[in-house]
Amino acid sequence: MRPISAADAVSAAVQRTRDLLFRPFRWGTYLKLGLVAIVTEGLGSNLPSSSNSGSSPSGHVPTNLAPFNVPGVQIAAAVAMLLLVGVIALFIFYLITRLRFAYFHCLIHNTTEIGPGWTIYQPQALRFFWMNVAVGFGFLLVMVAIALPFIGGFIRLFHESRQTHHLDVQLMLSLVLPLIPIIFVLAVAGVMTDVVLRDWMLPHYALEDASAGEAWSAVWARVTAEKKQFLVYTVLRLILPFLAAIALFFVLMIPGLVLAASVAVAEWGIHSIFADSTGASAVVGVLLQVFFGVLAFVFALLAGICVGGPVSTSIREYALVFYGGHYRALGDILYPSAPPYTAPTFGSGQLSY
Repeated sequence: MRPISAADAVSAAVQRTRDLLFRPFRWGTYLKLGLVAIVTEGLGSNLPSSSNSGSSPSGHVPTNLAPFNVPGVQIAAAVAMLLLVGVIALFIFYLITRLRFAYFHCLIHNTTEIGPGWTIYQPQALRFFWMNVAVGFGFLLVMVAIALPFIGGFIRLFHESRQTHHLDVQLMLSLVLPLIPIIFVLAVAGVMTDVVLRDWMLPHYALEDASAGEAWSAVWARVTAEKKQFLVYTVLRLILPFLAAIALFFVLMIPGLVLAASVAVAEWGIHSIFADSTGASAVVGVLLQVFFGVLAFVFALLAGICVGGPVSTSIREYALVFYGGHYRALGDILYPSAPPYTAPTFGSGQLSY
């Protein structure tokens, strides 16, 4: 495969996505691959929910809303719950890592079967998982080191909140606001690290059974050899998912509002009809409301897969096509050379090839 620029790789990725998902088109295969693409690519984002809270004239939060008035037993329970959630999250992340290797196999070989890649790359996926855990732990240590200068202020905020039973919003903002640009820089560094790991190092793990050091050395040699192209790719790789998320929002906004309004009307109507019901009638009303809620969730999930699946696949194809132009082992699989031409021979009155 010849080297390909970061800009040209976009159209090639779209073409490969079209071939994989739509030629031929089968609903079951399309939904399966779309769901796998969304899970492995991680386009979805969980926006932090916000709640309105009143404030007193002195700029303090009322006592019942102060976050530091928590008994020690509840703190211990929360820590234990966080540890359990952490273990479960690690296990889920391992499964997602296995699935990423399986989908990598699908994309490079243009096949719709998930099972072969899930089995073939099990050792590589396990090592890649632990390498990602180590990198994540390193990021955690960096964040702790950055947070150390702010710990004194947060401790003072804690003691003042315990003594006055109020949270000093002004003091909290003076501590939090300086952290915002630092958090932004860490977020960008995290995204770029993810690009290096998944877009460039993962193929070396899968195709060469490389170690972390070998994969990094191979990637670094290619990046330093073509700094400009890899820089352009990194910029596009960061921008394209953002643009895709905006496009998805506008595409799904109107259908989503229509679906939400329809479900709300149906739920309100059912609730009104069965408001004064008792016994079996009340149970029927509850079941109908649950049914319409589940139906709305299924429609929303299908819409998300149908729209987000191709976008997620295109982004992963983009990474493979670009890096395949600089990594021959990957490029030869993506675009295998045509078989050598054999001249026709004549014999026994037959033309053979």
